[in-house]
Amino acid sequence: MTVIDRVHKASPTQRWGGLAAATVLWWALYSVNLPFWNWMIGDVIGLDLETRLGSGVHFFFYDTVKILLLLTGIIFIVTVLRSFMSVERTRAILGGKAEGVGNVIAAGLGVITPFCSCSAVPAFIGFVAAGVPVGVTMSFLIASPLVNEVAIALLLGLFGWGPTLLYVGAGLTIAVVAGFILGRMRPERWIEPFVFETKIGGQAIDPGMSLTWNDRIQMGIEEVLDILKKIWPYLVIGIGIGAAIHGWAPEQWFAEHAGADNLLAVPLAVLLGVPLYSNAAGVLPMVEALFDKGLPMGTLLAFMMATVALSLPEMILLRRVLKPQLIGLFIGVVTVGIIAVGYLFNAVIPV
Repeated sequence: MTVIDRVHKASPTQRWGGLAAATVLWWALYSVNLPFWNWMIGDVIGLDLETRLGSGVHFFFYDTVKILLLLTGIIFIVTVLRSFMSVERTRAILGGKAEGVGNVIAAGLGVITPFCSCSAVPAFIGFVAAGVPVGVTMSFLIASPLVNEVAIALLLGLFGWGPTLLYVGAGLTIAVVAGFILGRMRPERWIEPFVFETKIGGQAIDPGMSLTWNDRIQMGIEEVLDILKKIWPYLVIGIGIGAAIHGWAPEQWFAEHAGADNLLAVPLAVLLGVPLYSNAAGVLPMVEALFDKGLPMGTLLAFMMATVALSLPEMILLRRVLKPQLIGLFIGVVTVGIIAVGYLFNAVIPV
């Protein structure tokens, strides 16, 4: 008997006991992930974790497990939650009656969710499947990795209120405006068909129909298995690319070629940020080091935003759910927004 069969036939005690056990197991695996790979790569295999090879190998295995665990948890939770939401109710909450209001709400929701660029994708799938307009959902997808509470706290400690508030305001503006623009281009035609379907037992259903808790849990398990089966090659390839270039931080070259006297410094910073694959917290130490070397704040914020919002692994993962036309528009609109913010910040906060 499969796990799904057991869930479908489970009593309330078995259902909640099994869910509690699965939650404890998930938390235990997530908690030991980092120390386990520190021990395995550093002590057992004997690689120096401070070298590019050692840190790259560690990055690949640690991030693969971490993102798979995050995806599993997020997909399951989002699927169960959206089983309570009818298409009409979800549209009312995030769609908004006034044009653009839904983008603002979605961008704000993205800020308070602790998702990286890759783990925000399952939430994107859940919103679209629940009937939220694609343009509104794109605002969430952009804001979620672009503006996060860890980066806000670190920026506040390193640079004070001014740059921190500018970072938050710029990130929200990019997410809202980009989602609004993309939403007016009929982006639904560039979404892979499976994203629009919520299934149980292989059959597409209306999320507003009457469901038991066993049905909802079954939906969550099926969605986890179905989405991971579809995206795991893209995930592994994306993390592999990130691991190959992990630790590549040409600070000296950057300081020489992206200084305040170079008008092309902001676009250059964006191009350099795309392949680095990090989150805002991970790239902030490099931002601080480059700031100390005299680089303008706008150039550095453009670099940080490109690193988290336009990462190559995210684009590879997004390709499973978005067609190339929408990915191209997504990259173009967000890139223009980041470059504009970089120039604006350089004008407002001179070196």
